Amino acid sequence: MHKSSWKSRRHGRRSQRQNPRLRQPRPNERCNTEAQQSPQDSDHGDGEVPSTSTSTAGSSSVPDLPGYYFDPEKNRYFRLLPGHNNCNPLTKEGIQQKAMEHKRLQLLEEEDRQTKKITRMGFNATSLLQKSKLGFLNATSYCRLAHELRVSCMQRKKVQIHSSDPSALASDRFNLIMADTNSDRLFTVNDVKVGGSKYGIISLSGLKTPTLRVHMHENLYFTNRKVNSVCWASLNHLDSHILLCLMGIAETPGCATLLPASLFVNSHPAGDRPGMLCSFRIPGAWSCAWSSNIQANNCFSTGLSRWVLVTNVVTGHRLSFGTSSDVLTQQFAVMTPLLFNGCRSGEIFAIDIRCRNQGNNWKATSLFHDSPVTSVKVLQEEQCLVASDMAGKIKLWDLRTTKCARQYEGHVNEYARLPLHVHEEEGILVAVGQDCYTRIWSLRDTHLLRTIPSPHPTSRTNIPSVAFSSRLGGVRGAPGLLMAVQQDLYYFTYS
Repeated sequence: MHKSSWKSRRHGRRSQRQNPRLRQPRPNERCNTEAQQSPQDSDHGDGEVPSTSTSTAGSSSVPDLPGYYFDPEKNRYFRLLPGHNNCNPLTKEGIQQKAMEHKRLQLLEEEDRQTKKITRMGFNATSLLQKSKLGFLNATSYCRLAHELRVSCMQRKKVQIHSSDPSALASDRFNLIMADTNSDRLFTVNDVKVGGSKYGIISLSGLKTPTLRVHMHENLYFTNRKVNSVCWASLNHLDSHILLCLMGIAETPGCATLLPASLFVNSHPAGDRPGMLCSFRIPGAWSCAWSSNIQANNCFSTGLSRWVLVTNVVTGHRLSFGTSSDVLTQQFAVMTPLLFNGCRSGEIFAIDIRCRNQGNNWKATSLFHDSPVTSVKVLQEEQCLVASDMAGKIKLWDLRTTKCARQYEGHVNEYARLPLHVHEEEGILVAVGQDCYTRIWSLRDTHLLRTIPSPHPTSRTNIPSVAFSSRLGGVRGAPGLLMAVQQDLYYFTYS
């Protein structure tokens, strides 16, 4: 009996080894099985290439093996190569990049096929009109929802840029665009191929369908230093200057420069005399803001490492405020004499500029994020503030209670100083993520209205710069979104 039972158990183990369906291989056995296959199967440079599926071993039932990537479509492991001394390495970064590019192309194809998008169930013009007539929607709600519908239906069109130097347009890459108050001009910072930056102003007067032709007015003002922050400045008149914060390089110190818009050909109003060009030596400025408050007339602020400087352009007088961290973003309030600052430490605080840096009572408000704050925007009534950080969080803060009232989900950021764009007239919030997707939210109920993929491949150096306005091109302009990426400018117009 004992001998026969031993034979039966041995026979059972032998049958399990012969039939692989009866047992699951251990992780090291599965690894060795794939590693012992021919080079034509294991190295994707010479043979079969794993698919660009977004699924990974961590999200499926198979174990995650160090040094190997499991492709769920091919149902097998691929060996990850180190990335050096190999003509075609397979790395996790490369796999993620291929998956992102595949997703981007799919979204672009869907946008080209669809003329209208639906962001909510039953969200169309007919249903909105019927609900309004039946009294289910008041005038304010109807206008807001109708605008959301138009935002979801914006269509992408390429803008033709004319310049006195067409060769520069083909080689110089857009780094930043920034619309002025009336949205009839764009200030641009372009990365020059030979190194450094070049500035220009694009007149949006020709931004009309179907032609969509604009002209770039360039200037010989050129710098080989990095531009840390930019804003429009109203010194002689509304948006008469551009305030630039430039990083120091070698023995050249950092500075804040007021660049007159009149230096650009035909970019200033008729009869306007050339503006004042001045530069202030300010080492290591991270951010800047121009004051439109009457109690800080002709003043601008710069955020430094552990300091905030408020400088009067006419008198040269300065106020200094010590902080505990780098000040990455700033904005002046208009109705109250407050300067809001966002820091690398995650703190958002307001400076009462009437205190003249006397004592420790100049902090009027203090809020906190869990990661570095990259952008702050004060709303028109100055009772709320919207801020974003390097963890991808976008929060609406109530300044009266110093509590977070709303949070906008979906933004992607890990380390970049990315701006926010708030447009209360249109009731939307716009932000470009580090994944190169432009997202538009409803400012009131935090609903994600639109996710726009970049027309160019996703890259850390190809993050689009955008400008949204309810009147692009001036008073008679139409609402829309401008997107600059690489050497191209795109116009997302209401249909």
